[in-house]
Amino acid sequence: MDKRETAAIDRRSFFRKASLGVGAAGVAAAGLSASKAKAAEPVADASNGAGYRETAHVKKFYELSRL
Repeated sequence: MDKRETAAIDRRSFFRKASLGVGAAGVAAAGLSASKAKAAEPVADASNGAGYRETAHVKKFYELSRL
């Protein structure tokens, strides 16, 4: 074998192994993100009156921004 041929084989095997490593890392990351707990959904409580209100300054903002 020529010196160039052995270098080409080594380079190919390096990229093959590197792609396998990246793929394994991706699978591991996907597995970790799938096991995370889901976020709790916010509960709308209209009894305390702390919600969205269209006050005068909000209406003025809508008017000026043309929404």
